[in-house]
Amino acid sequence: MGGMIAILGYIDVDPSVRDGVVTSTADLQRATMVDEPGCVIYTIAADPADPGRIRIVELWESAEALDAHFQHPNLVAPGAVMRAVERLGGTAMKYRIDAVDPVRGPDGQVSSRFWSTEPNP
Repeated sequence: MGGMIAILGYIDVDPSVRDGVVTSTADLQRATMVDEPGCVIYTIAADPADPGRIRIVELWESAEALDAHFQHPNLVAPGAVMRAVERLGGTAMKYRIDAVDPVRGPDGQVSSRFWSTEPNP
């Protein structure tokens, strides 16, 4: 089974170090987007609603692209930065995506329905 893969996660750290950790990964985030084929989104960002939380959002075109990332030096460097600070919690989950549509349908209304693959109700 193919499809895009999203990784959504977070790391909790002391709020006093969070922004420094995020800033220190900016070049590596950019390099991942530029250097790695199949990378659609690669973001490590401060959660504006939680002063100690770092959000991780990734989108990959395929399992092959993600597997290549797992072997790439761009993965190792941010991991080292984040391991250098005490983690207070965190998790990362991967999701296989089987359909993609704009949030707004052809009628311009927002909907959870995947209008290009689901019949009209």
